[in-house]
Amino acid sequence: MTQTAIDSPIRDDKVELSTKISYGLGALGKDFACSIIYIFLMYYYTDVAGLSAAFVGTLFLVARLVDAVTDPMMGLVVDNTRSRFGKFRPWILIGTLVNSFALIAVFSTHMLTGPWLYVYAAVTYILWGVTYTIMDIPYWSMVPALSSRRPERERLVVWPRIFASIAWMLMGGYGLWAVGILGDGNEGEGFFYLSLAIVVSFFASALITFFMVKEKFSTSQQAAKFTFSDVKNIILSNDQLKVLIGVVLTFNIAIQLIGGFAIYYYTYAVGREDLFPTFALASGAAEIAGVFVFPWLCRVLPRRKMWLIACAFPMLCSVVLFFTGVFSPESALLAAIAGGVLKFGGGLSNGLSTVMLADVVDYGEYRTGQRSESIIFSVQTMLVKFAGALSGFFIGIGLSVVGYTPNIEQSEETKLGLRFMMIGTPFILVILSALIYRSWYKLHDQFQDRVIEHITTQKGQPAQG
Repeated sequence: MTQTAIDSPIRDDKVELSTKISYGLGALGKDFACSIIYIFLMYYYTDVAGLSAAFVGTLFLVARLVDAVTDPMMGLVVDNTRSRFGKFRPWILIGTLVNSFALIAVFSTHMLTGPWLYVYAAVTYILWGVTYTIMDIPYWSMVPALSSRRPERERLVVWPRIFASIAWMLMGGYGLWAVGILGDGNEGEGFFYLSLAIVVSFFASALITFFMVKEKFSTSQQAAKFTFSDVKNIILSNDQLKVLIGVVLTFNIAIQLIGGFAIYYYTYAVGREDLFPTFALASGAAEIAGVFVFPWLCRVLPRRKMWLIACAFPMLCSVVLFFTGVFSPESALLAAIAGGVLKFGGGLSNGLSTVMLADVVDYGEYRTGQRSESIIFSVQTMLVKFAGALSGFFIGIGLSVVGYTPNIEQSEETKLGLRFMMIGTPFILVILSALIYRSWYKLHDQFQDRVIEHITTQKGQPAQG
């Protein structure tokens, strides 16, 4: 499939500030909607709704198996969309609407009891994952359609990543406080009313993106549509996409393991529930800083070294947590430092992974002659959800294995298990991510320049070799 530029990419490839801000605001609402899921849903299910940790972890994994099918299908639908509003924006609006209903349904789970509690939780959570896909894939797929220049893309992705980080920081730092206020001490009601408030900001931000952000490179109305066979070819023939999946998945599982265990770790292993908001606020502020300095670091440091630098920070977080647990487990300062170094690396990885995926879109066109932003960017949505699912699965199974029981004092063996899952496992996964990246990722410098030159001068003609 070929692409038609509305204007020459050489003359009109700069993204205006108003577009960057509007695009960034789109991430604010949608990340409020997903941060409450990834930060608090395990806790909500186990400690508020009363579901077993093993069931919740298994549910998270099963739901992602569904997404393995539905995410690429949604990418196919988006890439075959033809409308006066482009192929991305209609689905952003539709997806926001249906996912809002699903979010409210998820945080109504505590209203049920008995066997129907488990059935309802399974159905509504799977529905949430499927409907989030409808909105998230077209949102991120717009990046390569707004600019074809890597430096401009690097500056563009800063905006949605900063707004997303703000959402995660506020949710992590003040989410439980808001639950307490809104529910007047009833956590179930608090989570329900918080989800209603999130839906308002979610839809408002989607409207801003819909009306204010327009793609510069759109698919020709006469262009051939993709088929399911094309989806298979686009994904399986792109070796750099496979490498990126390994790199990003292992990294994100590690980050989400630490984030997911943090509320249990500080509440039960440390005995200081109040340290969790400190950890979360420092994490959010550091993530914003990481995203903010990302374009500057890309200019002053070799691009090929950036992912390795990003990996160094969560590894340092594990080291800080280890020594904190030994010498000063109740230190608020050390909790803040641990959260800060964790998510500073996370901020760098957020910017990098989006730009790297846009490069993979170009590389796919270079290899096959077919350009598909949405099919390839569906992998990003799937990776985020798979990382959350696998980390949630490990958390759920891990809590069961170490003998965790909600709302009571834990045994010393359970506390030791919580510490290992919070510190040791993520450290190993980040090392694995760095090794995969260093060994097999190659879209750097002259090679990437050759890819861009090829698709600019010979659009639609697959490269040989």
